[in-house]
Amino acid sequence: MDNDYFSIDAILAENQKIQCTFKVDIPDMGHLAGGSDRDIKSLTKAPIPIWLAYIILFSDWADFTIPSPFGTRVRNALKAEPRSVKLSNLVGAGGLWYGFGKMVMDILSEEQANGISEVLTKAFKGRLLEVIDQAQHFAALGPAGGGGPSTDTAQSFREGLDGTERELFALAQESAKRMKRWHEGNDKARR
Repeated sequence: MDNDYFSIDAILAENQKIQCTFKVDIPDMGHLAGGSDRDIKSLTKAPIPIWLAYIILFSDWADFTIPSPFGTRVRNALKAEPRSVKLSNLVGAGGLWYGFGKMVMDILSEEQANGISEVLTKAFKGRLLEVIDQAQHFAALGPAGGGGPSTDTAQSFREGLDGTERELFALAQESAKRMKRWHEGNDKARR
């Protein structure tokens, strides 16, 4: 997603909002704060899309707080058991938690960005094996997912995945199905 102008995932990740606290008065921009005020006053807090926040923050007109999807509570949950956290619930717009984290890293100091990077990396590594395992398991159940309670489990599992993880899940599932067809085709040919 690095500066990919045509990437829908990058566009959705950049549209996430972060809480900004303005340091200065900004005339004729009250609409950014979502209120009916004409101007933004100093110390006004407003959620700003990250694509616009870059300009505001680098112009030193505002400060921001690290968004809650990367706050202490989520970090602690990920440290305890990364597979139990439903990343899709943490951000809207298709659940692009990793993409949003990358965008947040771009506006943080190096030390803070390294901390977020570590959280993203550990979460991805801690969840990847389960994503691949579940994809292969549900691919083996067949096109309908086998029906019954396991279908509900599969759906629940997929709903908790980040958009990137859902793509990997689909790729691993398709790969497992192709491998099974290839293996069954070779068994028939040997007989």
